[in-house]
Amino acid sequence: MLNGNTQQVGQLPAPIFAEESFGNAPGFVEASGFGANLDVLEKNAAAAGHFTFEPETDGISRRIPVLIKHAGNYYDSLAVATARVYLQAPLEAKVEAISASEQYSGLESFKLGNSTIPVDDEVQALIPYRGRQGSFTYVSATDVLNNKVGLNTLKDKIVLVGTTAAGLLDLRATPVQAAYPGVEIHANLVSGILDNNIKARPAYILGAEFALILLVGLLLTIKLPALNPLKATLLTLTVLTVVLTLIAICWVYANLVLPLAALLLMIGLIYFVNMSYGFFVESRGKRQLAGIFGQYVPPELVAEMAENPEKISLVGESREMTVLFSDIRGFTRIAEGLDPKQLTQLMSEFLTPLTQVIHSNRGTIDKYMGDAIMAFWGAPLRDNNHAAHALEAALQMQASLSQMNEKFIAKGWPKIEVGVGLNTGNMVVGNMGSSFRMAYTVMGDAVNLGSRVEGLTKFYGAPIIVTEFVKAQTPDMLYRELDLVRVKGKDNAVRIFEPMIAKKQATELILSELNHYHEALDCYRKQDWKKAEKHFLSLQQIENHPIYAIYIQRIQAFKRTPPDENWGGIYHFETK
Repeated sequence: MLNGNTQQVGQLPAPIFAEESFGNAPGFVEASGFGANLDVLEKNAAAAGHFTFEPETDGISRRIPVLIKHAGNYYDSLAVATARVYLQAPLEAKVEAISASEQYSGLESFKLGNSTIPVDDEVQALIPYRGRQGSFTYVSATDVLNNKVGLNTLKDKIVLVGTTAAGLLDLRATPVQAAYPGVEIHANLVSGILDNNIKARPAYILGAEFALILLVGLLLTIKLPALNPLKATLLTLTVLTVVLTLIAICWVYANLVLPLAALLLMIGLIYFVNMSYGFFVESRGKRQLAGIFGQYVPPELVAEMAENPEKISLVGESREMTVLFSDIRGFTRIAEGLDPKQLTQLMSEFLTPLTQVIHSNRGTIDKYMGDAIMAFWGAPLRDNNHAAHALEAALQMQASLSQMNEKFIAKGWPKIEVGVGLNTGNMVVGNMGSSFRMAYTVMGDAVNLGSRVEGLTKFYGAPIIVTEFVKAQTPDMLYRELDLVRVKGKDNAVRIFEPMIAKKQATELILSELNHYHEALDCYRKQDWKKAEKHFLSLQQIENHPIYAIYIQRIQAFKRTPPDENWGGIYHFETK
């Protein structure tokens, strides 16, 4: 057949279907001309068929028209005609066109014996390629003519005569090979008909493809944004595996061809867009977190927060936390002895290492208040060991101060002493302030108590003082109870303690002195002044701790003016 050419050469075979067989059903490839067999050959041939097939838009040959239309009649392809002869199927009885479906406007398939030949909307069949060139046995025509091929090689076989040399222009581009002999294309189709292995791509496949794309697209669109990158990747790979498995099952067991390119493109595009969006949003979120918390917490905590941003809240909320206040003792005197440049340098060299200590113990810097530092533990990331981390930071700050003083003295600067106060309790934490300025900070009675406790360090001569609430959460530390006090602004009295040494490092001498001290403190609170004074005087001989002198002075005053019966050992502070 010559599609698009009106030239007519040779004798056409009898049509396989007459014009009235399909009515006005669309889709058939029509030929205006033909190049057929010579009369003598046509009269002696068992059958004849067209071998017209056009490559698709990408130049690849994937389909062959099962029927081609000319002058109102229908002629089958060479492969179909060959299969008919091999199967010895009478034309009228064994080749039946399935009537057009009520839902689709074209033919869906043909029957040839027990084989089904599915066709698409252009009445073309997909070529079931076995593989690359050579999937079928090749026999040289010269060897046949020269009797070099045994009869058993050709007996009861379908033999297709064709050319394979490149110069004879019968090489086609196929999905399995760039240059593929045209004769072997027909062999593949004949084999597919006999094996009943022609793949189907009916019109309803478009609906199935749309439904599959819609289902997979909705699943990925809804689920991926809610997952982290690892889980999103695993979900995408799982969906991809399921889709490929489904398509493979349809291909192998149902002989159905489900479109793959659009589905894979959609999955890849949704994944790429989600990952790209997630990357930029995550990067922006990390930048925001770094901007908000970079001055408060160490970089490693910012990174940890960025991994779990849902755990971070800037809205004020109540949490149990630990707050730390530190202050340089006698700072006014120190500042008066230095010029502005020296003072600025001293503060930088003082604040930097102490800030590093706080950061290394997962603390958050609240603010610098001149020579003072305020920090807290338990936010923005929750910390179940906030009291222990805060206490460790306080101890390390005092140790770091000893090293700093050696450098300061070498530079001619004054020695610095710092008091540190800690308290644990419920505090309100969040981004607070005005429309002009906001800060991430803590507020509440527990914070105020921590500030008051820091102010007591100078009075009691202790570098670190903690409340009973800190002590309760740090059982591994050995403490000296300093006093039961009621600070300014508080109605309830609170016990304050000085951390001494880790319990596992305590010596018998330390434990003995501490027991002696607590016995003296017990006598003091029972108002047994004589016995209490004796104990404190004895302790003062062992160690000249300021707390012993404080209690000796109090006892002497109480001897002259005893407290009332409701005293309870509480010491009142009227100033901050």
